[in-house]
Amino acid sequence: MSDYFNNNNGSNTEEQNNSGTYSYKKDEINQGESFYQWSPYDDGNRAKKKKTKTFGKKLGNAAAIALVFGLVAGLSFQSIVAVTNKLWDLEDNKVGIETTKDSDSDSKSESTTASKTATGTTTATKITTDVSEIAENVLPAIVQVTNAGIKEYQTFFGTMQQPTQSAGSGIIVSQDDTNIYIATNNHVVSGAETLTITFNDGQAVEGTIKGTDSSCDLAVVSVAVKDIPSDTLSAIKVATLGDSDSTVVGEAAIVIGNAMGYGTSVTNGIISAKDREVSVQDDDGNIVSNSLIQTNAAVNPGNSGGALLNAKGEVIGIVSVKLAQENVEGMGYAIPISFAWSIIQQMVDNDVVSELDASYLGIAGKDITQEMSEQYNVPVGVYVAQVVSGSGAEAAGIQTEDVITAFNGRTVTSVNTLNNIMQYISAGTTVDVTVAKASNDYKEETIKVTLTRRIDKVQ
Repeated sequence: MSDYFNNNNGSNTEEQNNSGTYSYKKDEINQGESFYQWSPYDDGNRAKKKKTKTFGKKLGNAAAIALVFGLVAGLSFQSIVAVTNKLWDLEDNKVGIETTKDSDSDSKSESTTASKTATGTTTATKITTDVSEIAENVLPAIVQVTNAGIKEYQTFFGTMQQPTQSAGSGIIVSQDDTNIYIATNNHVVSGAETLTITFNDGQAVEGTIKGTDSSCDLAVVSVAVKDIPSDTLSAIKVATLGDSDSTVVGEAAIVIGNAMGYGTSVTNGIISAKDREVSVQDDDGNIVSNSLIQTNAAVNPGNSGGALLNAKGEVIGIVSVKLAQENVEGMGYAIPISFAWSIIQQMVDNDVVSELDASYLGIAGKDITQEMSEQYNVPVGVYVAQVVSGSGAEAAGIQTEDVITAFNGRTVTSVNTLNNIMQYISAGTTVDVTVAKASNDYKEETIKVTLTRRIDKVQ
C-alpha cells in the first residue's frame, strides 16, 4: 500500500544527528501538501461494490410494483369511502369528538381521538419578530471589516496589479490593557494590505491580523486601545458567548453583520439544522470541510465574520459561508462557537512562531476525507505516506499507513488543519498525537511526540 505513495524519483533522505535536526529534499517530503485523488489500496478490494440488475429482472420488478400499486389504490379508495360515510354520521359534525357507547353494550368503545398526543403549544419561548432589544445590546460588539489589497493578474504585457477592496464583519470577543480582539473569517482578511475596522458609532481605525486558521476559516484581528477614541472605547462591548452545542433545531436565531458592505444590519429566523458538513475551497486551493450550523436568517455577502445569536443575545456561531445558487434560498451557515472558541483563544494568547523556531512533525501526509473513509474503511485524518528518518514522528513510533486523527488536543481532518495547528508551536515542544495504527486495524492510540526543527530553516 505504501508503494503507491512513494516518490517516483525515489527518496534518499539523509539522516542528521546534530541537535535533533534532519534534512530532506523538499519535493520528496512536504508536510504542507494535500492530495484529494488517491486510492490507498491498489487492488480496490476494500471498496464497496454496487449490485447490478438485468433488464429482465428490472422488468419483472416493475410489473410487481404496478400490481401492488393497483391493490393499494383500490383498498385506499374503499377506506376513504368508509371513513367519509362515518364522519357524516357524527352528531355534531366535528372531527375529534370522542364517542363511547354504553358500557352494557357488547360493542367496544369507539373514539376518533388519536392514541398519541397531537402536536400543540409547548412551554418553549415563542419566536418573536421583535429583536430590537437584542440588537441594541449586541450591536456595540459588532464591527465592519474592510480589506484593502492588491490583486495580480496576467495580461499580454505581463503581470499587472489592481487595487481591491472587500467588506466583511467581525465580533469583539476579548479585550486587555493593550488591544481589543476581533473574531472574523480567514477569507475576510486574506490577502489584506491594510485592514480598517469600523465600530458601531462609525469610528474607523486600522487593525492588524493577529492569527489565522484557513482550515476552519477563522481569524483574529487586533486593534490597539491607544488608537481608539475614548468615546468609542467607552461605547464598545465584548460579546457574550453562548453554548452552540445546546442549541436545538427550530429555536430562534439572529444574524448581525455588515451585509452587502452597506453597514451593520439585523436579520432573524431559526436554526434550520446542525452539524451540516459544508465544503469550500480556500484561497490556497485547499478543500475545507467543516460541520456548521444552518440558519434561514438572511445571510448576504459582507455578513461573513458576523454573529449568529440565540434569543438570549449570546453568540452561538460566526457566520462563514452562504450556499449561493440560483435555486437555493434561505441557507446560511455559521461556525459553532463551542468549536471555534478554543482556536480563537489560541490566536489571542499566542503569536505565530518564527520560521527559525517553527516545528516539524516529520511526515509526508495525504488527506483522507469522509468519502474516502467510508469507501476504504479507514479513519478521517492525515494518512502517513512517508516518515522522515530522525524526526519526532519516527522516534514516537508513527509509521507509514498510519492515520493521524488528532494533534495537541484538536481533531485533525486534513494536512491543512495540521499545519494551522503547528504554526503556533515551537520546535522542541512535546505534544499528544492521536494515531490510528494500521498495524492494529486502525485502532486509535495517543502517543507523545517531541517536535523537531527543520534543518533547511537553520541559518
